[in-house]
Amino acid sequence: MEDFYYTYVLKSLADGKFYTGYTKNLNLRFEQHSKGLVESTKIRRPLVLIYFEGCLNQSDALKREKYSPREIV
Repeated sequence: MEDFYYTYVLKSLADGKFYTGYTKNLNLRFEQHSKGLVESTKIRRPLVLIYFEGCLNQSDALKREKYSPREIV
């Protein structure tokens, strides 16, 4: 599963809004969000991972990220 890219959705417990992203390393990226290391979500913490899906390549993951609704930018 190392060759997958992941599209994911986070929900902010602070304001109830959603953030959609994509990454090659889902565990590391969620950790970065949780620690406030991601500028676009650091004021929205705490965050919970509510959805993710694996994609076979970066292009597909980016398309899915753009397709998903984005409320936190």
